[in-house]
Amino acid sequence: MLRGMATTTYYADDLTAAKDWYSEFLGIAPYYEVPGGYYEFRFGPMQAELGIINRAFAPAGARNAPGGGGLVFWHVDDLEAAVARLLELGATVYEPITERGDGEGFVTAAVLDPFGNVLGIMSNPHFVAMTSGRESAASA
Repeated sequence: MLRGMATTTYYADDLTAAKDWYSEFLGIAPYYEVPGGYYEFRFGPMQAELGIINRAFAPAGARNAPGGGGLVFWHVDDLEAAVARLLELGATVYEPITERGDGEGFVTAAVLDPFGNVLGIMSNPHFVAMTSGRESAASA
């Protein structure tokens, strides 16, 4: 079900400072912005996505401590089916299915696995576009 890492997100109390810091570190400006809520960078040969989210939008259980704020989202082809299967296997909802952006097909969800780990999953059109030719070539 998990096809590959799609997006990593970090939360920040000072969104502008975090954007500036990551812009300096990565040497690029974010390519996407939701004013006051989100900045996203794409970089590297796979155009990996790194999102910085205003901490006000963090799930209720997110901690403001080292190791408690970042979340890796894995792309899945059928988000609702993946969430249902995870719940069937004993996971619990950490963050419900949530549409992101402006109806562009970016949809996320997160569960707590039975061992206390947060597992983020998403439908990510960017991931699909970046890998569409690679998967068929790899299976040939």
